[in-house]
Amino acid sequence: MIKLLIVDDSSIMRRTIERNLGHYNLEIVGTAATGVEALELVKEKKPDIITLDITMPEMDGITCLVEIMKIHPQAKVMIITALSDKLTGLQALDKGARGFLYKPVNSMALSKAFDKLLKHKSSDGTEKRGV
Repeated sequence: MIKLLIVDDSSIMRRTIERNLGHYNLEIVGTAATGVEALELVKEKKPDIITLDITMPEMDGITCLVEIMKIHPQAKVMIITALSDKLTGLQALDKGARGFLYKPVNSMALSKAFDKLLKHKSSDGTEKRGV
């Protein structure tokens, strides 16, 4: 089962992500409202996938992303943010994020982004689902 960590300072957004990803074979191993909380959960739970907001108290998402990549570089991080400038998205991708989604999110956009995140190429060039 794929382990998911949801990181967003909005409890409404955390629940929205959780609810909209219910049809995937995921185990939600934690939710965090700050980057500091997220890093502790990453160390403890080693999630396969992390959804990460950019604008949060205590530690912004880009700083958190850099630290996550140091602790658990195999994690697939999807940034989900209200910031709409392209520079932030490029910066996040440069720092190790595997996907980027703008808020407000709807279930179709979230599912499409997760499908893309979960697909990977096998050695024979065919696409497979998984982490």
